Amino acid sequence: MANKKSITILGAGISGLATAHWLKKEGFDIKILELKNEPGGSMETINQNGFLVDFGPNSGLETTPLIRQLVNEVGLSDEMIYASEISNKRFILRNNQLHALPTSASVFLKTKLFSLKGKLRLFGEPFIGKSSDGYYQSIAEFVQRRLGKEFLDYAIDPFVSGVFAGDPYKLSVKSAFPKLYRLEEIYGGLVKGMIKGARERKKRAEESKQSAKMFSFTNGMQTLPKAIAKNLSGSILYKCRVQKVERVSDSTESQWKILYEQNGKQNELVADLVLSTVPAYVTSKIFGSLDKNLIQHLEDIYYPPVMVLYLGFNKKDIGLPLDGFGFLIPSKEKKNFLGAIWSSTIFPNRCDDDKAAFTLFVGGARSPQLFDADKQILIDNALNEFKEIMKINVDPVFIQERIWQKAIPQYNLGYIEHENYFDKFEKENPGIFLGGNYRGGISVGDCVKNSEIILKKIIAN
Repeated sequence: MANKKSITILGAGISGLATAHWLKKEGFDIKILELKNEPGGSMETINQNGFLVDFGPNSGLETTPLIRQLVNEVGLSDEMIYASEISNKRFILRNNQLHALPTSASVFLKTKLFSLKGKLRLFGEPFIGKSSDGYYQSIAEFVQRRLGKEFLDYAIDPFVSGVFAGDPYKLSVKSAFPKLYRLEEIYGGLVKGMIKGARERKKRAEESKQSAKMFSFTNGMQTLPKAIAKNLSGSILYKCRVQKVERVSDSTESQWKILYEQNGKQNELVADLVLSTVPAYVTSKIFGSLDKNLIQHLEDIYYPPVMVLYLGFNKKDIGLPLDGFGFLIPSKEKKNFLGAIWSSTIFPNRCDDDKAAFTLFVGGARSPQLFDADKQILIDNALNEFKEIMKINVDPVFIQERIWQKAIPQYNLGYIEHENYFDKFEKENPGIFLGGNYRGGISVGDCVKNSEIILKKIIAN
């Protein structure tokens, strides 16, 4: 039976589209306003000169059964692909050499990535007590206390750069890594929590991010939002710049007026409900007239600049075996880029068989000052360092770059105050919902999982 409620969704990224998909099944009258001329948000895929380039997320982790359900329902079952087995191996750079991250106890004991002192320190983790100030503790403080400084420097620091492009001394362990924080809070430690937590996930049919399968699509990650959008045909308006959301003053029920510009013309929509999935710094301008304090909370969320540098080489010119996912670079190594994904090793159809494709990440919260330099200098520095590490003596046969001036929202210390205020704002403005990757996690899997949470909130409203 059709639901009489109308809802306008701001943004046609994966958060907005996934939520719209579930809402459509529930019978809601949906309208989506999108700034770009195509769906996907940060999911951008191009196919050029035989190379398939993802400028946003290169893959997702199948951490929730909702992902497979969504894929099946939009007709992508045959196009969903999983990462090659060889890409399970991850590397960390130390002293300009690549070291494989240990995947078993025996390999851990032999690895040169950590010193003997660093290894022995890890064995003390089960005997470390809980923190008394978890809410205002950085991931760096948390890891150093539980696992030691060396593990922070050569495992967690590069991992944080790979996930958030973030600074481990600023990211909140409670907000940015809630599951890790929960292991200590609920179980008293990481080792104990990993064992007991695995049993809980099994009951919920969820996978940990460590064991979840990595996926993409034959034609890249933007395939998913395009398929969802096609399924929502007629509900999406493109090239719409939303300017303001305000109350409908003469309505007997709570309704909202959305003012937006499309192709140079001013327009408006009236809806019972509004879901915003656009970035925090855009959301602040749209809803600022409703709550001045909301503006400060939204604009305090930092989005660092990141350059995605995509490189293609002839395989014969690469001096190292391509037998893994890629590598991450600890800040102690003082390089001009954060790490590199071996894109065509993970998903072999990314280029011709005699070529190899790589995705490098430059900048982030760790080194935003790099963008003060000329763009070409930035590219050349990262390229030269990458070639040295990979033992390559020739220039790439293909190169593309994309700079995200505001890339990934940082769940920094004190983020819990923002979260609490967003909840307060929603309660005081019934019918408005704030979503997107600055709430509940930044990954594709998090966004899909949160789309169901938002659905339930909307239905409860």
